[in-house]
Amino acid sequence: MDIKEGIINLETGYPEKFKELKNNIFSLEFIVAERKAFLSTQKLMYKAKLKVYEDKKEVNFFEMLTDSASGFSSGSSYMDMSPGFGFKAEKTVYMSGRGREGTIVEQSILFGKKYQYSFDYDKIRKSVEGLASNYGYKFSVVLSERNL
Repeated sequence: MDIKEGIINLETGYPEKFKELKNNIFSLEFIVAERKAFLSTQKLMYKAKLKVYEDKKEVNFFEMLTDSASGFSSGSSYMDMSPGFGFKAEKTVYMSGRGREGTIVEQSILFGKKYQYSFDYDKIRKSVEGLASNYGYKFSVVLSERNL
């Protein structure tokens, strides 16, 4: 079994597994938490991508949390100038990287006030890092998806 098969078969402990996209890029995405209220939905999504460089024996890893909300607003906020009902959609992205775990912990605390969930943000990264090490690959966390 090569590293690509190892990534696809990697047990993350979460409902989804990595899927190969193209050019040795793999993606994993799932809903961490979801809140539904009358005519509105809020979701906290986890997304991880990695790229395998077989020639350099290197794996680059990127992950982020995305908070999105959609639904109808009543126009009751003084910042919202619409009189009555309207559709509203928001999206907030939080990324992690080497030495930035505190940011995700802080965001998890913040999201804990909005959502009820338990998510080990470190588990998937450490699983991929361990797999890369087992195959003799160098593991790097990148701060931008473009740097994969």
